[in-house]
Amino acid sequence: MVTGSWNGSAESSDSTRAAEQPLPGTARELLRRIAQEQSRGRAPSLAAGLVRDGELVWTGSRTSVPGHGPTPDVQYRIGSLSKTFAGVLVLRLREEGLLGLGEPVGKWVDGLPADAAELTLAQLLSHTGGLAAETPGPWWERTDGGLRPEPADVLAGPPESALRLPPGRAFHYSNPGYALLGGVVEAVRGRSWGDVLRTEVLEPLGMRRTTLDPEPPHAGGWAVHPWADVLLPEPHTATGRMAPAGQLWSTVEDLARWARFLIRGDERVLGPAALAEMRRPVAPPEGAEWGGGYGLGLQLVRRQGRVYFGHSGSMPGFRAGLWCDAEEGLAGIVLANATAEVDPAGAAIDLVRITAEREPRIPEPWRPLPADAVDEAVLALTGPWYWGPACFALRLRASDGADAGDAAGGADGGQLELAPVGGGGGRASRFRPGPGRDCWTGLDGYYAGERLRVVRGPDGEADHLDLGSFVLTRAPYPATGAGSAAVPGGVDPEGWRGV
Repeated sequence: MVTGSWNGSAESSDSTRAAEQPLPGTARELLRRIAQEQSRGRAPSLAAGLVRDGELVWTGSRTSVPGHGPTPDVQYRIGSLSKTFAGVLVLRLREEGLLGLGEPVGKWVDGLPADAAELTLAQLLSHTGGLAAETPGPWWERTDGGLRPEPADVLAGPPESALRLPPGRAFHYSNPGYALLGGVVEAVRGRSWGDVLRTEVLEPLGMRRTTLDPEPPHAGGWAVHPWADVLLPEPHTATGRMAPAGQLWSTVEDLARWARFLIRGDERVLGPAALAEMRRPVAPPEGAEWGGGYGLGLQLVRRQGRVYFGHSGSMPGFRAGLWCDAEEGLAGIVLANATAEVDPAGAAIDLVRITAEREPRIPEPWRPLPADAVDEAVLALTGPWYWGPACFALRLRASDGADAGDAAGGADGGQLELAPVGGGGGRASRFRPGPGRDCWTGLDGYYAGERLRVVRGPDGEADHLDLGSFVLTRAPYPATGAGSAAVPGGVDPEGWRGV
């Protein structure tokens, strides 16, 4: 049985309207892709959704039970997609100033082996701490969490080291690392990880069908025999301390809300700037043409020139995938109730790719800055500036609300954009206002986080720009006038000459 929903809405020249549903041809291709995945992967059922510009615009399902296709409100276990929620909780604490990502986990979690206690929160978030991939003892995904009552119980103890690789050297996926991050959240908040997640993330985002334990209607987990078309039910386990690594259950509808948040942010939970930080790769990519990486709680994949972020997930009886393309404003969600063979992560990425290729995003209309937002002193700074003989253009741009990196500022008076004239050979960056007047902070590129300062002369006019000790002047290496005294090493008094 195949179920799906779509309609071919009329074309619109107004991009501010609600996100349009896929065209009929695109919707059929999306449905065909998930039907292929369910059939090829022998999944008892599969549910999928496509998010465009923050809205769930298409859903589809495929099932082995005639007439009984799962709706977007049916819960599936989402496995390691839970790690994205854990990462957001830790970043919330950082944004509140309650912890630093460079601080050791042992500051909050007691009883850890000495080598594990020194690992930083950033290393745990990015799987670069070198911790073992799994817990000691019986496999945590199919055993009760009561076997691991304390945070230290998820790690090997002396004489065996808890580490498998030197910290900070390489990416090594670690489920126990996320259990420790859950312990940090509990220690800081003084409440259980699940309770903090519910009140600080799920409820503000309206995700009432995302829970630690299944709530009807929900799918049952199944294993499919590798050599025969027969099924075996998988047990449901409460994983206790390992919950941040893979406990959560959710629905297509709820994960559409989560995808919207991961792309756009929500100041009630976490702003876009912090989310943009989460999806920057931390571990160095392997090979010249890297295909995947990891940020702070988010996986990264690069395929055919496109970069996707999100996460895959698996627990006994379930597989899941949620993948986003921020540039296109798209996200794909695929959930299945089978232990192996089916690949929801790959299918979710394909939903995004198919839509982006068949219906590429229409650019937002250009709009000028609001009249009351233009600062004449800032406007006077625009135009050519020179770093030695290299010419750069400084432009005042309206803030691009679609870019998560812009959320840290700029909406009140735009952003400055500094780029080499003529394109290549130089470093381009955007800057938001602050801290203070005549100071701007880099948003991206080489100068991300760096300060661009306007240095004024006695007459109040801009003498030069100071960008991390680089001096930019209104003329190339001026021997006299504005900026001449500020050029490092000075300028030959005879100035420019012919030979």
